[in-house]
Amino acid sequence: MHTQPHKLLLAASIALALGTMGGIATAESQSFTDARQESQIWTTFALNPHLRAADLKVSVMNGKATLTGNVPEEVGRELAKDIAMGVSGIDSVDNQIVVKPDYVPPKPGPERSYGTMVDDATTTAAVKSKLLWSKQADGMTTHVDTRAGKVTLTGNADNQADKDLAGRLAMNTDGVVSVDNQLVVDASKPAAAASTKSSTKEAGGEVADSWITTKVKSTLMYSSNVNGSDISVSTNSGIVTLSGLVDSGAERDLAIELAQNVRGVKSVRSTDLRY
Repeated sequence: MHTQPHKLLLAASIALALGTMGGIATAESQSFTDARQESQIWTTFALNPHLRAADLKVSVMNGKATLTGNVPEEVGRELAKDIAMGVSGIDSVDNQIVVKPDYVPPKPGPERSYGTMVDDATTTAAVKSKLLWSKQADGMTTHVDTRAGKVTLTGNADNQADKDLAGRLAMNTDGVVSVDNQLVVDASKPAAAASTKSSTKEAGGEVADSWITTKVKSTLMYSSNVNGSDISVSTNSGIVTLSGLVDSGAERDLAIELAQNVRGVKSVRSTDLRY
């Protein structure tokens, strides 16, 4: 006689338990989403050169981001809001950042900030790539280390000319403040070095034109004092053609030198590269 009420009571208890568990799972899911969005906004602030020095804080709750801190100009405040609104799932931004014209960012501590470490790693990769693609790479062992834009080169070079070129390639890279060229010229094997360079030159025609074009473009893009986006590059049988507009004769000469230094390049045509 009492079986049906007991079953109904049991079913109700299970439904209540499941509903409670579902609510907990939903709360945990939302908490995870909030944390992910906070991390994404903060990371973008840390990587942005206009905001990384500012002491900005972020909190997110149910799709609403709250920003606090100080910036010296209104443009920084607007940039921070635009970055937050660009994150997927952020519906609104409570921008409490205060504009203080006399605001002085806190001095960096002895340890590099996250943004600086990313910049240094990017600079190191760019310098390494330029050296690796260089005709002088064969026979040269180079270690690249970057700290706050200061590049240190260590290892061996076949001759003084190669050492000097490595220093110029490093110095002419975006983000590089200075170069400490500690490469050691190994004059003990001049014959072997000359043989290696000769073999590389002879094998130059075997390098694919598409590879040469890609590396020349990348070298120009990585380099300071050259607007690589304004220079078109094409390669035919190892002969590189540069075309486009540059700001000065110095920029034109540098673009030509950089292209000539890429492995596999036989010559560079630059009659259509004007200023």
